[in-house]
Amino acid sequence: MADVFLGLGANTGDPRANLRRALQLLAPAGDMIAVSSLWTTEPVGFLEQDWFLNAAVHLRTTHTPLQLLALLQDIERALGRQRTIPNGPRTIDLDILLWDDAVIATPPLTIPHPRMHERLFVIEPLCEIAPDIVVPLLGLTVARLRDRLAGSMRIELAARPPW
Repeated sequence: MADVFLGLGANTGDPRANLRRALQLLAPAGDMIAVSSLWTTEPVGFLEQDWFLNAAVHLRTTHTPLQLLALLQDIERALGRQRTIPNGPRTIDLDILLWDDAVIATPPLTIPHPRMHERLFVIEPLCEIAPDIVVPLLGLTVARLRDRLAGSMRIELAARPPW
């Protein structure tokens, strides 16, 4: 079994419902150990869009990284995700952030997620459920990364679990 941490985000349609549905579709992949609160966050990159709802999940799974990636992409397609604008609006975004203490660099998948340490919308929810996890390659805990990013963007607590 692998301990995997996922980042979730949505800002079109009914974002909260999309995130709930993604969790339901993800349930067969393993045991959900923890789900963070929902956080409302400003967009990054493409700014002319609605704010996002973001969360993090700790999943324990027997899937391989590529099997889980394929499942996440299937869930995104099932929920209407269309990749038209980089950092643009989306019904759902599901990212593998961490996989145990593995470092994976293949064309379809990079773990740890290559930009997670730059994004408070990823780190804040992750810190809520895994503050002491050390991010491979960086050698820093998630809590330390959050401290470094504090104030870098607007982020607000939207709902405590269950949401």
